[in-house]
Amino acid sequence: MRDTPTILGDRLTLRPIVASDAEDAWQNINDSEAVRLTGTHASFTFEQIEKYAASRVEQDDRWDLAVTESDGGRYLGEVVLMDWDEDNRSCGFRISLSGHARDRGVGTEAIRMLIDHAFANLPVHRISLEVFSFNERAAAVYEKIGFQREGVLRDALWWDDQAYDAIVMSVLRSDWLTK
Repeated sequence: MRDTPTILGDRLTLRPIVASDAEDAWQNINDSEAVRLTGTHASFTFEQIEKYAASRVEQDDRWDLAVTESDGGRYLGEVVLMDWDEDNRSCGFRISLSGHARDRGVGTEAIRMLIDHAFANLPVHRISLEVFSFNERAAAVYEKIGFQREGVLRDALWWDDQAYDAIVMSVLRSDWLTK
């Protein structure tokens, strides 16, 4: 992948994650709903998050972007293109939003901005994701945007003494450009 971009929108800016985002990322990783929605079992120290945030700009196989308000720069979460497979022109996608950013259309807008930019600027053909079966709101957003369900990873997540499926979804360049 190329250098991590900054993508400007009317309401949002997607920009490279930097060391100064550590405090906001730390708050997000300690939000119980964000942890559940992403299926994050691990716990992290602030120092680990600080090191992670500082190292994102050095990565050449992924884009780690902070989702921020265009007016004022408030941190709202992150969107990531990762697991770049150059031979197969594919990559993975994930998103994690802070509690104050949910249910405001931020995720929908950030995903559209990122996918538009990726298909316009990268030799990518397929972008895939996994969403847990209990996260019906996110699955509906992905489908509204243009992702299609491909299959199910049965009992992929064990959370609170219960197993949940992971729904595999993807969007192809050809689907995106003709929508």
